[in-house]
Amino acid sequence: MTRRFWLPVIASFVLGDVTQAASMQRAKVDGIELEYQIIGSGEPVVLVHAGVFADWFEPLLKEPVLTGKFRVLSYHRVGYAGSSKVAGPLSLADQATQLRGLMRARKIDSAHLVGHSSGANIVMQLALDSPDMVRSLALLEPALPLTPKGASPPSRLAPALEKYRTGDQAGAVDAFLQMVAGPNYRAALDKALPDAFDHAVTDADTFFGQELPAVYEWTFTREDGSRITQPVLAVIGEKSPAVSPIWTQRQDMLLNWLPNAQPFVLSGATHLLQLQNSQDLAEALAEFFAGN
Repeated sequence: MTRRFWLPVIASFVLGDVTQAASMQRAKVDGIELEYQIIGSGEPVVLVHAGVFADWFEPLLKEPVLTGKFRVLSYHRVGYAGSSKVAGPLSLADQATQLRGLMRARKIDSAHLVGHSSGANIVMQLALDSPDMVRSLALLEPALPLTPKGASPPSRLAPALEKYRTGDQAGAVDAFLQMVAGPNYRAALDKALPDAFDHAVTDADTFFGQELPAVYEWTFTREDGSRITQPVLAVIGEKSPAVSPIWTQRQDMLLNWLPNAQPFVLSGATHLLQLQNSQDLAEALAEFFAGN
């Protein structure tokens, strides 16, 4: 065969491999299936998304400073997008167990872990349960408990919960996001993830029915913090304190309770973080991982 014939064949083969590596695959873990994708090569990095949206990390996956240097695994947690739905309560400890199972299924013995909001709670739980699997942690505005375990949700959540109770799932999602990211969140969201809001409405039962109760049942004490000895990058959005003082309180908890935590302020961002400034966050993560 001629060289002219083989060139498109080779190109198709290579491009096919790249496409497949970046497409969603499925893994069976503890009786459920989780959607996941792996992009890049190098030291493993695992991204654990926040509640509401399954694709919080899509902007980061487009940043070559991260995926060009590391093997990045991103997945949809149980109940989100095409991953399995489950009935009944689901604790954050359960989800940490599922994360451990997914890593083992992909033969990842240890990794740098990135968790956003409730996803950060999950990676902290994994660090407590299986510290040998965690090289470092990047905690992006975790949903740390500021009220006693089992206490009623704070009053600021009431509008969202009431809308969900009456069947207004879109209104509930909107009210929650205004609470955590400010009244102007929608423009940044639609620019970064155009279909995300509709997907969030579809997954509203998971978020309001399982995730929020699990967050308020989860405990994390100063003693727990002292046990997380891996290097930690504590990320807060520059504009988050103006939305709510809770983000400053939680950031202070991380820096005071975790022995090896260092702060990073993401410019121009609220709790949407990588949706508003993925480049600076990717660069900060890559530098942090490379140093640890």
